[in-house]
Amino acid sequence: MAKPRSPKGRAQEVDRRLEHLFPGSASELCELNHDTPFQLLAATILSAQCTDIRVNAVTPALFAAFPNANALASADPLVVEELIHTTGFFRAKAKSLIGMAQAVEERFFGEVPEQLADLVTLPGVGRKTANVVRSVAFDAPGLPVDTHVIRLSGRLGLSEERDPVKLELILNSFIAPKRRGTFSLRMILHGRRTCKARSPECLRCELADFCPSTSAGRS
Repeated sequence: MAKPRSPKGRAQEVDRRLEHLFPGSASELCELNHDTPFQLLAATILSAQCTDIRVNAVTPALFAAFPNANALASADPLVVEELIHTTGFFRAKAKSLIGMAQAVEERFFGEVPEQLADLVTLPGVGRKTANVVRSVAFDAPGLPVDTHVIRLSGRLGLSEERDPVKLELILNSFIAPKRRGTFSLRMILHGRRTCKARSPECLRCELADFCPSTSAGRS
């Protein structure tokens, strides 16, 4: 089989191969534990500069105390800060969580909105967080771009763009809308397990034969 040479061709081959490595829907691939769109939104806000493992350790107590937007909207910030303390930047995150809940309650009748334009108006919610919620909670087109997606896109020759919004639009032009969420999540999982930032494990990588960052892929 000929190696894909164009960025679009490589992106689609990455999508095809990673689907075999990491099968499942966006909801199944997401490593943040949640039961509702509200819980996913809160967990994603907490995941900034923090591991999913650490977020999953604190959200059970947070969601037990504040299971929905209505409850969190009137929360004592000090209580929220104590519950999320170990995720880092806890004061800023507590402010974002409470502000998000108030906005959801006041402007969206307590239900997390699905549209990107609405989601990014919520405190603490940028395009990456909004796309996580869209793709995972609502099974809608959304391609979250984080540091893993940026790193792998460069190494795999998909794009050298490092601006998350610009890269999102480039990758969107390569990947069909219904596959964007799973593509991103699989890139993230591959980045965590194999194509690591400091010590990429190229010898066991399923993409090495066409990755321009390897001798095999360049030949």
